[in-house]
Amino acid sequence: MKLLTFSSLFPNTVKPSHGIFVETRLRYLLASGQVESKVVAPVPWFPSQHPRFGDYAAFSKVPAAETRYGIDVTHPRYLVIPKVGMTAAPWLMAQACKKEIGRIIDEGYDFDVIDAHYFYPDGVAAVMLGKYFNKPVVITARGTDINLIPQFALPRKQLMWAANNAAGMITVCQALREEMIGLGVPGDRIVALRNGVDLQRFVPLDRAAARAQLGMDGFTVISVGVLDPRKAHDLTIGALPLLPDVKLLIAGIGPERKKLEAQAASLGVADRVTFLGAVAQTELKNYYNAADAMVLASSREGWANVLLESMACGTPVVASNVWGTPEVVAAPEAGVLMKERTSQGIADALTELRRNYPDHAATRRYAEGFSWDDTTNGQLTLFSRIINSRGSLPAEQRVVA
Repeated sequence: MKLLTFSSLFPNTVKPSHGIFVETRLRYLLASGQVESKVVAPVPWFPSQHPRFGDYAAFSKVPAAETRYGIDVTHPRYLVIPKVGMTAAPWLMAQACKKEIGRIIDEGYDFDVIDAHYFYPDGVAAVMLGKYFNKPVVITARGTDINLIPQFALPRKQLMWAANNAAGMITVCQALREEMIGLGVPGDRIVALRNGVDLQRFVPLDRAAARAQLGMDGFTVISVGVLDPRKAHDLTIGALPLLPDVKLLIAGIGPERKKLEAQAASLGVADRVTFLGAVAQTELKNYYNAADAMVLASSREGWANVLLESMACGTPVVASNVWGTPEVVAAPEAGVLMKERTSQGIADALTELRRNYPDHAATRRYAEGFSWDDTTNGQLTLFSRIINSRGSLPAEQRVVA
């Protein structure tokens, strides 16, 4: 089977962790030997590389083409109009990628299916491109695209149009599938295929050695994620006055850092909070192994890969009870779900975890139940069905339906 993977959420040499969950799922799918794929990963166009422009400047440094893990990736530029361009984003993205996809086909890679990730704007743009190139489209919903975007009237209308015209849909958790059904998408057209965890990258290490290497002592928790309101690092910092012997590491970058630093200072816990900045995935396993627990206080999560990464290293978690997270933290050896998403709720959950702390080996065994095998097999089944059903139609009827 030949796929064209399409998503603005895909790693690149400038942002190697950007959308890494899309790349990881694709790598495991390709490892089956039954699929090949080329990737079109559009990035926002921006005229300057000056650091003062932040993420936009960083995207401008992304190469036009690169190869990652043997996968050919191209990065067409599309116009992003801040604040007012939300409803135009799918059309702008589709128009920017037509030439590149046409080139790929002309050079002999006549793919069978567009494998799109993130419903808006990427999935909507993918269906536009599917109609233009007469190719079926499968869209994977990943979280905010379903639990936030539909709150906006015009994007919701476009999202529903894409859902009605896609050949198939995948959600990364059952909760997102149920939400899509609630929006009016027929359930028989959606399959829930949860993300897995890279059990070769995230492995248990000598915990004492890891702590010594990182200079850690005392009960230490780690919170991983971009420093923005959705990840709610402020709630975790706010729990520290209730947990006088606990230290906190925060891995991530984002616009809230100064605010979070000020909060830690105002609460008198700055000496117990360490901001690690950006931490490469290859290094995260050292921090997971050294920590006693991982805390995720997010307000929205489709499927939080960081939870499984921590568990795969043998480190249990404390997490907010939102969206797909209860499907991840579903046993005592995995960790504890907060009863309420507040600083008090975090403190209570950590106290409960410490009272009944699981064996590290049991936490690792729990994570081993989340390999990528089932997800890979589910994708193969879906793509095969779509390709086979399309092949049985007369040529004039082979349109995305």
